[in-house]
Formats: sequence, structure tokens, C-alpha cells
Amino acid sequence: MFNDIGPLELVTIIVLAVLVFGPDKLPKVIQDVMRTIRKIREFSESAKADIREELGPEFKDFEFEDLNPKNFVRKHLDSDELGLKEIRNGFDLKKEMAEVTDAVHSRETDSSPSAGSTGAAGAAGSTGSRIDMTKKPEDPGKDDRPPFDADAT
Repeated sequence: MFNDIGPLELVTIIVLAVLVFGPDKLPKVIQDVMRTIRKIREFSESAKADIREELGPEFKDFEFEDLNPKNFVRKHLDSDELGLKEIRNGFDLKKEMAEVTDAVHSRETDSSPSAGSTGAAGAAGSTGSRIDMTKKPEDPGKDDRPPFDADAT
């Protein structure tokens, strides 16, 4: 409940409580606060029991912590009823991308224009060399960068 309160913060709260309520009234205030917390917990547990009773026997393993989406997903993915781990472990994205790349490169070399044939690449005016898709196209009119405006930044 108080997992995020450090020792220095706890000491500060105690000193403030002593200053605000005084050493005479502080034990009475602590007892009242503890009694209130117990009543709230009892009310909460009774409400949970009523809800479980109303839901019926098919929801006997229902936990209210599962209403938090993170806990719900974690609980249902850890059980692995759907075989997701097998799918995840059986699928290697790098291997799949390498196979696709090899297939594309082999298709380019197979369809490169020969001496007498004009394929789709030959009709487009290609000389049979590979096109590097990672390079930006060169524009002969734009060799310079746009001017830098120090006032605009």
C-alpha cells in the first residue's frame, strides 16, 4: 500500500502529524484512521463477495485485479492456450526478409534484358544494373541546401 513512500518521507509525515495534532491527540487520531481503514476494507470485501455471488458459479475464479487491462492480458498470454509462443518462436522476421530479398534479386537477374529480348525492365530503358532503393534520387538542379535562417529557429 505504501510501497512508494521512502524513509525520509515517512519521517516527514510523522513530524507533521505531531506538529498538527500534538502528542496528546495523535494516538486517538491514529486509532480513528485505522478504524476507518478497517471499515473501508470490510466494506470492499463484502462488496466483492456480493458481486462474486451474483455472477454465479461460472465466475468463481474471477479476480477483480483482472479488470486492469495489463493484468488481464498478462494472465491470458502467459497461459498460452492459443499456442502463441510456438508461432512467435517459429517466425523469424530477419530470415523471412532475407528470403524475400533473395527472391526479388533472383527475379531481377532472371528478367534482365538479354541481347534480343525486351522485358519490362528493357522497355523502361534499364541497362540491367540494379537500382539502389536506399539512395535518394539525384536532382541536378538542387545541389545546395536551402538557406539557413537563424531567426526562424
